[in-house]
Amino acid sequence: MNGAFLAGVGVIAPGLTSWQQAAEVLQGSAPYVPAPVGAVQSELLPPNERRRAPLGVRMALRAAQEATATLGSPTDLASVFASSDADIEIIHRISMALAEPSRSVSPTDFHNSVHNAAAGYWSIGTRARGPSTALSAYDFNLAAGLNEALALLKFDDTDVLLVLYDVPVPPPLFSARPISQPVAVALLLTRACAQPLASLSLCTASTESTLQDPQLEALRRGNPAAGALPLLEALARRRPAEIGVRAYDDRCIGVRIDTP
Repeated sequence: MNGAFLAGVGVIAPGLTSWQQAAEVLQGSAPYVPAPVGAVQSELLPPNERRRAPLGVRMALRAAQEATATLGSPTDLASVFASSDADIEIIHRISMALAEPSRSVSPTDFHNSVHNAAAGYWSIGTRARGPSTALSAYDFNLAAGLNEALALLKFDDTDVLLVLYDVPVPPPLFSARPISQPVAVALLLTRACAQPLASLSLCTASTESTLQDPQLEALRRGNPAAGALPLLEALARRRPAEIGVRAYDDRCIGVRIDTP
């Protein structure tokens, strides 16, 4: 088995506030109007954890919560959290603090500096007991995340939540890693589903899929998590499609989408 049913989607990005609203934009029935994501919060977390959670974690949890909204409880899901840089604002602040004579690092920043912070907060908020993976694959997170999620489906025989997220990079790091907009996308992949949004399977592809809308394409190119937008566009338009996803060494993998 190299495929899965897609049972839920979550999206948060500039001008895309939810999967329902994003679907209207991606299918062409509403214009894309970029707008700041605002103060993102997730009621999954207790107040103390909510105050400490950085933007990347909060966006990842918001998307994950939307994707799993139809589940009675997500506690038994396996999860894959894929982020190119996690919360690089924290890395910047820690680096700046270490350059000072006192080398005084914020305990909260230190707590949130690990790459699996979002996975940890998810387990706190949902009391998740399933296996969890946190991975980083630079600009290839969608390809790596899908491969990992489908492997878990096949070999661990478990449904999987895949969450992709990346947040803006501050200067001077921005010159080396120009990510200017925050994006989080979550996909709930299952072995069986009574009313799936679509089925996904791997196929071959020679080129990376793009978007016709220039502003959406700029968003796709500007954040690794937004690489999922062509897949979501095909899903929103409810038509079979084969999407080319950028993978390692500038190769591509293909994802076939079949909608009911």
